[in-house]
Amino acid sequence: MFNNRIYHKIDALSGSVATLRAEGVKYGEIAEVESRAGTSLAQVIKLDGPNVTLQIFAGARGVDTAAKVRFLGEPMKVPFSDALLGRAFSGSCVPRDGGPQIHGTPSPIGQPSVNPAKRIMPNRMVRTNIPMIDLFNSLVVSQKLPIFAKAGEPYNDLLARIALQANSDVIVIGGMGMKHDEYLRLRSMLDESGALAKTTMFIHTAADPTVECVLVPDVSLAVAEKFALEGKDVLVLLTDMTSFADAMKEIAITMEQIPSNRGYPGDLYSQLASRYEKAVDFDGAGSITILAVTTMPGDDVTHPVPDNTGYITEGQFYLRGGRIEPFGSLSRLKQQVNKNTREDHRTVMDAMIKLYAQFKETVEKQSMGFKMSDWDEKLLKYGEDFEKNMMDLSVNIPLEEALDLGWKILADNFEKGEVGIPSKLADKFWPGG
Repeated sequence: MFNNRIYHKIDALSGSVATLRAEGVKYGEIAEVESRAGTSLAQVIKLDGPNVTLQIFAGARGVDTAAKVRFLGEPMKVPFSDALLGRAFSGSCVPRDGGPQIHGTPSPIGQPSVNPAKRIMPNRMVRTNIPMIDLFNSLVVSQKLPIFAKAGEPYNDLLARIALQANSDVIVIGGMGMKHDEYLRLRSMLDESGALAKTTMFIHTAADPTVECVLVPDVSLAVAEKFALEGKDVLVLLTDMTSFADAMKEIAITMEQIPSNRGYPGDLYSQLASRYEKAVDFDGAGSITILAVTTMPGDDVTHPVPDNTGYITEGQFYLRGGRIEPFGSLSRLKQQVNKNTREDHRTVMDAMIKLYAQFKETVEKQSMGFKMSDWDEKLLKYGEDFEKNMMDLSVNIPLEEALDLGWKILADNFEKGEVGIPSKLADKFWPGG
């Protein structure tokens, strides 16, 4: 039954967490906390008999033990309508762009992932016009992929480029722990290109309350699911899931939970998986594809966040030196789509990566002072061309042009018989015949 009682006594306050005694309250329920600091929403995050623990969205600053708490009897919901497109909001759905509040259909967040019976097998490609993705590690509709990067890598620039160029109907961007100028730059890039019209943003900055960071993925994915059920192909771009995990760790420490590996909560895997498993291609509707930046403290892939992520997702992209690293990056679903693009796709992909691997070995030989053979010289020239024309993230060409460019790079550096490509394909696609 709806619990509309107002409670006038908070037993304990710690950080953004408040504990009080209440009856008839459900886990995940929303409450209003009214204090001298104003009124803020809060969410039930723990039930222990009559003791109820709340996360206060605006933080507990200014809240005292005499604050009024009113439970609303329902979970947190995000107002959904097409008016979300072109707009930016905080993690608690407050407009961040100076525009009006959205009034739409209230949609609950944090719901279970989709019934497998309602999913279809991934079989379509998300085109990004980035050769290192489209040609070498194709992104597939309904895939969930992390972008592993150390601090300082231009991962937000990569996400912006994908948002600008991807052939998706709707883009949902969830930012966690972002610097305010990063958010402004990202929004400006989308606005100047016209891509903002099909984008909605939920942004938590480093200056915002920690609890809002935890809300961002759930709000973003709830909105994405509603658009997908309307038949839209939605691409969800999240940055940065390590900030999300750090926010969960901070809240768990405040609640005096027993910590697990490096202080993270023991349910870190489940918390990450419940978000990533929202990726889906609906039978008879649209789809949700998830690309999520995961920063690696100290460039350590064994850190709990990237380590757990690797068990959940279908591959990963490594961003190193401002480029998507060909070795280590892997889209495990690329075979589902690259067989249906162009007959030479897989052959060009394999041949170019094999030669690039030989180039890296040659660079190592050169650094050790070995004499370079004619073949080594060819590899050095090829590697330079490959990095400049394929790996540079500023390259913006469709897959078919990338394949043609691949053939040109091979022909500029090698003879037809040197690249290990079957003569049937080489005779058809080799520049000049």
